[in-house]
Amino acid sequence: MTNYREILRLISQGISQRSIAVSCECSRNTVAKVVNRAVELNLKWPLTPDMTNGELQKLLFPESSLPSTRKRPDCEYLHKEMAKSGVTLSLLWNEYCESCRLSNEIPLMYSQFCYYYQQYVTKTKATMHISHKPGEQMEVDWAGQTAGIIDSDTGEIITAYVFVAVLSCSQYAYVEAFLSQNQESWIAAHVNAFKYFGGVTRILVPDNLKTGVDRVSWYTPVINKTYHELAEHYGTAVIPARVRKPKDKPSVEGAVGVISTWILAALRRQQFFSLGELNEAIQGKLEEFNRKPFQKKPGSRLSVFREEEKAMLLPLPPTPYELAVWKVATVQFNYHVAVDKRYYSVPYEYIKHKVDVRVTSHVVEVFFNGNRICSHPRLRGREGLYNTVTEHMPEDHQKYIAWNAERFVSWAKSIGEHTEVVVKAILASYRVEQQGYKSCMGLLKLADKYSINRLEAACQKALSYTPNPSFKSIQTILQTGQDKILREEPVNVPDSSSFGFTRGADYYRRNS
Repeated sequence: MTNYREILRLISQGISQRSIAVSCECSRNTVAKVVNRAVELNLKWPLTPDMTNGELQKLLFPESSLPSTRKRPDCEYLHKEMAKSGVTLSLLWNEYCESCRLSNEIPLMYSQFCYYYQQYVTKTKATMHISHKPGEQMEVDWAGQTAGIIDSDTGEIITAYVFVAVLSCSQYAYVEAFLSQNQESWIAAHVNAFKYFGGVTRILVPDNLKTGVDRVSWYTPVINKTYHELAEHYGTAVIPARVRKPKDKPSVEGAVGVISTWILAALRRQQFFSLGELNEAIQGKLEEFNRKPFQKKPGSRLSVFREEEKAMLLPLPPTPYELAVWKVATVQFNYHVAVDKRYYSVPYEYIKHKVDVRVTSHVVEVFFNGNRICSHPRLRGREGLYNTVTEHMPEDHQKYIAWNAERFVSWAKSIGEHTEVVVKAILASYRVEQQGYKSCMGLLKLADKYSINRLEAACQKALSYTPNPSFKSIQTILQTGQDKILREEPVNVPDSSSFGFTRGADYYRRNS
C-alpha cells in the first residue's frame, strides 16, 4: 500500500516530488495525485497520530476504496496451468477474459491479473513452485565414479562407466553401466533411457563431450551428426550446457552424487562377472532410489513422475533409433566405395568424388552434397565382397555384365567342340563362376585375331596336354604356331632295305 502519511510529511518539508517518489517507492504520478487531493481537501501535515494509511486512502480516494466488481482469477488453477509446457500468463489471461465474457462478468486488466498471480506465487513460496515444466528437459551425463567387472578368465577388473539421465521436473532417474564411453554406448544409453521413461522430453541437456558436441561454442555449438540424428528421430532438441557451468544441468549433477552413494557405494562389496549382472543389480537399486520419499516435500520421484510428468512426455516413435556411423569416402575408379573392406557401387558419374557414407547394422547409404544417391543392404561375411547395382555401371560395362555361362558356352559351341570343352573347363575352375568370364571372353576373342579354325586347333592341342587348359596356355599355342603342326600330314618313312646303295654286313667285313 502507498505510504500516504510519508508523502504528506515530506511535502511539508519542501522536498521535491521526484525525490519523494524515490523515497516512498512509488511513481511520481501517485505523488502528484496525493498532493493535489490533499490541497483540494485542505489536508495538511501534521495529521492526527491515529490516522492510518488505510483511512487516508478512503479520505483521499474514496472511489478506489469500494470493493471491485471485477472477477478475481483462480490463482491456484493458474499456477497448475503454468506448470504445463507452452502455457503463458498472456494465454491464461485471454482464456480468463473469454470466460468472463461468457458469464457476463468484468475481467481485470492484464497488469492486475499478473499482480494477483504474483501475489499468490509469493505466498505459496517454494512449496508449490515448479522450477521446470513437466516433460520439458532431460539432463544426461557420465558419472564420475565407475563400477567394476571381474574377468572370469584372467581375474582382471574391467572398468564399467555409469550413464545417468534425470528428468528435470520430477527428478526421476535412469542409470545404466557400459564398458566404454564411445559413441555407440552414448547413443544406446539414450535409447534405453527413453524406453525406460516411456516418452521423450522436448530438450536434451548433455555436457560438451565429443560424442555429443563436435565443436564447443557459446552461441552456436555444433552437435555431433549421429547425436543430431538421434534427436531428429525422437523429435527432441539438443541444447548443451555451457563449458564449466554445472549449474546448467543441476539435476543430473546432484543425482550423480546421490546415485554414487545410493547405488554404486551400496554395490561396492558385490562381485560381478558380466555387464548384464551389474546392470541387473543397478536396476534393483534404481527402483529403490526412485521410490525413496523426498525429505522436504511430499511424494517421491516415481510419484511425481507418474502424476505430473509422464503424461507430458512426447510419445516414442514406432521404432527405436538405430545407431548410424558416418564416414567420408572417395568413389574409386571401379565406381565403388569401401566400408569395412567390403565394396558398394555408386553411380559412375561420381568417380573420384568425396561422398558421405552412413552405415547402420543393416544398411549402407551414400550421400553427395546432402542428397542420397544410393543405398545397399550391408554385406556380412568374408572381406572383399561386392554389392553392385547394374544401373550404376557405364553402358559398355552393363553389356559385359549381361553375359552368363550359357552365353559363353553357346558361343564356344559355334566355334567347335574342343573350344566348348575348354570354356566349360575354365568356368569350372573358378570357385565363383563370374570370375571366369574375363578368361572366357579373352579366349573367344582370339578367334578374331587368329581365325576360328586355328582357335579350335589350339584348344584341341591344349586338351591333349591337360584336361583343364587355361586361356594363357592356348594363347601361347597360337602365338608360337603349335596349332599348325597338328594339322600337317604324317610322313611315312620307307623300309631301308628298299634302297640299292645300302651297305650290308659283308661290306664292313671285307678287310677282316
